Amino acid sequence: MSAADLDRLAQRLDPTHPQRLVAAPTPEPELSLLHHFAGLTDPRLKRTRRHELTDILVIALCAVLGGADSWNEIQAFGEAKKAWLGRFLALPNGIPSHDTFNRVFAALDPEAFRACFTSWMSAVCARLGLKHVQIDGKALRGSRGRKGGLGCLHTVSVWAAEAGLTLGQVAVGDKSNEITAIPRLLELLDLSGALVSIDAMGCQKEVARQIVEAGGDYLLAVKENQPTLHEEIRACFSEALDGEFAGLRHGVHVSREEGHGRQEERIYSVIYDPPGLACKGDWPGLKAIVLVSRERREGDKVSHEASYYISSSAAGVKRLAAGIRGHWGIENKVHWLLDVTFHEDQSRARAGHAAENLAWLRRVSLALLRQDDGPGSIKVKRKTAGWDTDFLERLLARLDHHFLPEK
Repeated sequence: MSAADLDRLAQRLDPTHPQRLVAAPTPEPELSLLHHFAGLTDPRLKRTRRHELTDILVIALCAVLGGADSWNEIQAFGEAKKAWLGRFLALPNGIPSHDTFNRVFAALDPEAFRACFTSWMSAVCARLGLKHVQIDGKALRGSRGRKGGLGCLHTVSVWAAEAGLTLGQVAVGDKSNEITAIPRLLELLDLSGALVSIDAMGCQKEVARQIVEAGGDYLLAVKENQPTLHEEIRACFSEALDGEFAGLRHGVHVSREEGHGRQEERIYSVIYDPPGLACKGDWPGLKAIVLVSRERREGDKVSHEASYYISSSAAGVKRLAAGIRGHWGIENKVHWLLDVTFHEDQSRARAGHAAENLAWLRRVSLALLRQDDGPGSIKVKRKTAGWDTDFLERLLARLDHHFLPEK
């Protein structure tokens, strides 16, 4: 580049110059759910399509938000809200029948369906910021008896703790296959700067490597399925406790809870750069080991429990403790709500991919309900969404303010 070229470039970089270089603004992520579903392939033959695919998806989502748990209930919701739905949906042949909902969701490619939701979730997380990711499995027991003799459907899901969003989901044949689903889920996400917590099933060297290479940090529960690592961590903490952590970089955090006649104390102990772990080199980026000691008192009964974790994060003990505690919250905040409020264990959706695809609708609905900061439980908000279309519209507006445009 010549001196004249450099001079001209300097002039253009000058903010007072009329032809100065202006950096293009970073585009905001597209949050419209319909935008992310635009490319979803309709599985039906053209000659059999009496209802628009978009209509079927939107009615189903609105119905699940409003309390519907079965295809019959989704149809009933549609019939009851037909005038309201007709404001923004085509409805060329009225409300689809429950058989139509069943057939369409059974035929929808779950990979493509999941990809649409994952695309939307990624856009939402780009807007909100992703800090703590949790991965866990769940059985949909009501799906037992599906064709093919697979028994009940197991799903492995990944969650954004702060936002209460399901970021991805993979169906597996049974719980033993969860380990194969975790790498597939991790590939869906931008893990840069995220703390990824997984229970003992995911405590695998390749999983740890994948998380670190993607720019995240792992927080993995260690149990007897990793016997050498488990014993070395136990011995390290035993020696550290005997020596009162002398010479070790460490942290301790204590939390106490009371309620329903029960008292629980948890002591989180972290050792950074732990010495004496012969297998440390096998775990990419391992920087800390964690011991969680729990004492629970309920009346005259006292129980003790110890759990161990490894992490590639050198964050403070309170941050790691929050990650561990947050992972336990999956059962209470997500799985329990899906079973009790959405009656997921009682769902009889069995045909084709219906159970897996309906499970996605429940998780998106739960995420939207959790984003509402008004008073009331999730159960109450779900019922309100079925009764009050203004409230339902407010929930859907969190997807995009153009989600319900007038025809």
